[in-house]
Amino acid sequence: MTLVNRIDSTPFSAAIFQRIYTAVNSTVGSKGDSYDNALAETINGLYKAEVIHRRSWPTRESVELATLEWVSWFNHHRLLGPIGYIPPAEAEANYYRQLASQTSVVEA
Repeated sequence: MTLVNRIDSTPFSAAIFQRIYTAVNSTVGSKGDSYDNALAETINGLYKAEVIHRRSWPTRESVELATLEWVSWFNHHRLLGPIGYIPPAEAEANYYRQLASQTSVVEA
């Protein structure tokens, strides 16, 4: 069986296939992962709808660059209402800053 890259119709290399297999296999069948898998499927569907299916891609590099730009926007620029209309990366930084200040108060 040969897995074919849907972007440029070339077969996946063994190294790429191994990385994909390892990533998928690490989440399948382990206990308590149903929500993680649902979240991953939701993010993948959103990514495909917002990036992949909006145009045709001439090269693998163009898909990789568009993916990096989308991930950066998704984490650092997208305003998320449930967390106060701030980007997720800012909310995460605030969380760890608050956690660190609580830890320093407990140690003092």
